[in-house]
Amino acid sequence: MANLDSNMKQRHFPMMENVEYQKAQNQEIKLGIEEGLDVSVYSNPEFNWLQMEQIRMGLKDKVDVSVYANPANNYETMRQIRLSLYSGIDLIPYLDRGFEDDDLEEIRLALLNRLPIDLWLQDNMCAPQIHEIRIGLCEDIDISAYASSKYNWMQMQQIRLGLEKKLDVSIYSNHFFNHAQMREIRLGLEAGLDVSSYCRLIYSATDMKEKRQAFINRKKASGTAREESVKDSGSSKEAVGSKSSIVDTFRKNEFVISIEENGNKAYAYIPWVPGNVVTKDDIYHDLERREIVFGIKKEAIDDLIDRKRLNEKVLIAEGIPAKKGEDGWFEWFVRLDLPRIPAPLPDGGVDYVNIEAFEMVDEGEKIAVYHRAEEGTSGKNIYGESIHAENGIEKKPLRGVGFTIEPDGVTYTSKLNGKFEFTGGRIIITNMLIVREDVTSVTGKLEVDGSVYVVGSIYSGGYIKASGDIIIEHNVETGKLIAGGNVMIKKGSCSKNDCFIDAGGEVSGSFFEAANINAGGNVKANYIMNSNINTMGRVIVSGSKGVLLGGKISAVKGVDTYNLGNRMHLKTILDIGRNEMYEKKQAEYAENREKLLNELADLEKEWNKMFMLCSAGKDVPEEISRKVHAAIDIKSQKIAELDGEASKLANLTEQTMKEPVCIRGRAYGGSMIIINSIKYTLTAEVKRAVFKLRNKQVVMVAL
Repeated sequence: MANLDSNMKQRHFPMMENVEYQKAQNQEIKLGIEEGLDVSVYSNPEFNWLQMEQIRMGLKDKVDVSVYANPANNYETMRQIRLSLYSGIDLIPYLDRGFEDDDLEEIRLALLNRLPIDLWLQDNMCAPQIHEIRIGLCEDIDISAYASSKYNWMQMQQIRLGLEKKLDVSIYSNHFFNHAQMREIRLGLEAGLDVSSYCRLIYSATDMKEKRQAFINRKKASGTAREESVKDSGSSKEAVGSKSSIVDTFRKNEFVISIEENGNKAYAYIPWVPGNVVTKDDIYHDLERREIVFGIKKEAIDDLIDRKRLNEKVLIAEGIPAKKGEDGWFEWFVRLDLPRIPAPLPDGGVDYVNIEAFEMVDEGEKIAVYHRAEEGTSGKNIYGESIHAENGIEKKPLRGVGFTIEPDGVTYTSKLNGKFEFTGGRIIITNMLIVREDVTSVTGKLEVDGSVYVVGSIYSGGYIKASGDIIIEHNVETGKLIAGGNVMIKKGSCSKNDCFIDAGGEVSGSFFEAANINAGGNVKANYIMNSNINTMGRVIVSGSKGVLLGGKISAVKGVDTYNLGNRMHLKTILDIGRNEMYEKKQAEYAENREKLLNELADLEKEWNKMFMLCSAGKDVPEEISRKVHAAIDIKSQKIAELDGEASKLANLTEQTMKEPVCIRGRAYGGSMIIINSIKYTLTAEVKRAVFKLRNKQVVMVAL
């Protein structure tokens, strides 16, 4: 990816304007846009396309991707966390402990099967070690004999195989034995040999193998001699028996049957070893010994033996898994996929004109129907035991305002004609006034408890005040807009400094010229000229033709623009971070906190009076004492929430200082940048730069 390092600091939607993006990355962003997803979550060149894919799939399946959307997590780690979210498994504590990739997969599979993996998991274990522990837990064997990081995974495997065959593994579970030595001791125990003569660290695995083979040969020779002592000498059978004993000397019978998926599958594995002969009876006898009676695949066993499928793991028994019932789900009759991000234009700008800003519903209109969870279907494992199935999980009823739940308990209908939103898991239906004409001073002041949608424009002193959003289909010239929510002016605003916009949320439009804007959220446009903007959020000017020119921009969270200023050195001021607006907000927090403290002090005085009365033996109505106590709790909670908001704002500005001003094209001389009250004036033109604080000075670094 050419020149990627120079773009590593990009944080905002970059699809059309960054030629450095790989085709695969662009494809993931394009797919996300087509699926109506918030691609800003992953449209960051620090993510490779495989990481982007995992985030996109999570967004599509409506899981909380924020828990894994971190460039430090590789795509396989992201994949395992995404899969865990579907099952309600929390892998983040394990990620924090240093597990990743295949480690997390083994942990996820163990937790999915409700195995007590946490009892045995150690931070320095790798995926193959965790796998051996998981398989042991599935087979319900005592894994305490090997579940320790002092064993590598091959040593663990040898101990597990011994436990499966009910051997005394303590004979060889000394971690100083390597896995090959352990194997020779295990094979000796399986053959019924006295391994004490070679179960010593001084012998290598090769030495042990020679001694084991010698024991086997002597044992077979001894057996043959006994047989010959009871036979008639000189018979032809003697010669045949002698030949058979020689063949048996070199014959081996080595195979492994492993149980996986919590007793639902059994696999056979026959290793290639010189002279190794395994029969169907051997397989069936071992299945019988293990009490495996259900789902035995006769054809698979025949194929395994007849076709001599050596060194291959073959499924020879399979149970019927329990099937979890389908979870409850909502069927929606309104659109939830209205794009929150406008479509990009060819120059990288944003198409504010053609965006669908909201969904309208009518009174009594069906919004959603809930389909209840289904019961699960029981299964049976290879031991013939019934497996209990989980029933589907019911979802909580939807919360919000502006709707009713019908008597059937599952049908949601609208209470009124209005604007529909579904945010944060809540339905919000609010009154929306649709004005099908231009709004001017002649129209009069429009004050609405809800939202306002103007099909036309705002001219000549038009005035709108709404508790919700204000959406203008065309232009705004002279006028005043006050919104508790967002303000969207699709075509833009052009005035003579007599356009005033005040929004509790975001303000967006194609352009703003000579506008006065106060916003609680971001301010977005394709160009902004000679405007005075105050925002607690970030000012974002999109597209290669985008320009931020003239006026004063006070943005607590910073500025992101393509071009800043012009060749005429028109004065443009950017005041970022802990500016006047920030200090005003913190002062507001402090004032509200002081007010709450005074109210809390009065309540505590009242509580102390009641306590003194009780101590003096006088009665205090229980209802009054309960109300005072509840009021104290509420005030204390509000103070804590206020402290949290103030702290959050301070932390946000600290984060913003990593990239407060980002210029993607040109910044011209005459522009002034102020960050946390420290000034910097550009004296000459610069290209592609980030301005930030370093050692209490504003410095410029290449983008």
